[in-house]
Amino acid sequence: MNSSSYVGRFAPTPSGYLHFGSLVAALASYLDARAAGGQWLMRMEDLDPPREVPGAQAAILHTLETYGFEWDGPCVRQSERHAAYAQVLQRWFSQGLAYACTCSRKQLEPFGGIYPGTCRNLGHVPEGAAIRVRVPEVEYRFTDRVQGEYRQHLGRESGDFVIRRRDGLYAYQLAVVIDDAWQGINHIVRGADLLDSTPRQLYLQELLGIAQPRYLHVPLITQPDGHKLGKSYRSPPLPADQATPLLLRALRALGQNPDPQLRYATPEELLKWGVQHWNAEAIARVPSLPEAGID
Repeated sequence: MNSSSYVGRFAPTPSGYLHFGSLVAALASYLDARAAGGQWLMRMEDLDPPREVPGAQAAILHTLETYGFEWDGPCVRQSERHAAYAQVLQRWFSQGLAYACTCSRKQLEPFGGIYPGTCRNLGHVPEGAAIRVRVPEVEYRFTDRVQGEYRQHLGRESGDFVIRRRDGLYAYQLAVVIDDAWQGINHIVRGADLLDSTPRQLYLQELLGIAQPRYLHVPLITQPDGHKLGKSYRSPPLPADQATPLLLRALRALGQNPDPQLRYATPEELLKWGVQHWNAEAIARVPSLPEAGID
């Protein structure tokens, strides 16, 4: 691979502090990029101020630095990118690709998350309404580097989806596609909880006329009761003094086999070893990712 051809990224949401599941995703994206001689960019997906934890952005970046991560260029913040999202949304609205929706959550409850098209042809004004993009009755498919082939029929399994919320906040699906294209991201390594978002993003990429990135969705870290390890599940933040043991554990979670002597290594030495020995195919051979917790 051409050393300049790979552009990857890590894009945390500051609704909480980094936890072990975040570390595994960050590590996978970092090692995949650096092993290919590529760039690794940082983006803060701060689209939802009401859910943002004060101080989380600074804490996330500080934790990553403490764990030895270095990214290329400045950290991009989606909160500073609203003009780009508005431009695309307005264009699609004027072209009839998007429309205003006044449906409440209660009205949509009986449909199990699949929008029935209630407002599709009613011509509502966008002020005070959600904006949805029209989806075709088409199945989108892609081959994930770990999960294999994944397919989803947008009309039957999603329906027209929201790209701007009723409260005026832009939706993740829109922002992530626009920003990945703007930053030149062509390799996306992230958690498998976003696997089913990918077909919607493929469709938006198609509307924008941009190339499809390569995808690698890392299996999720779960609690002993099966719940996903995440900010909303009281997941403990990463302690600064546990960088080496937690990086070693994250490497093992990704199917890598670090030398036992590396338990004496610095975080920077561990990341260097990880880049030199990175084997993305090994992720698929891990029977199950380890349960959450710090030991």
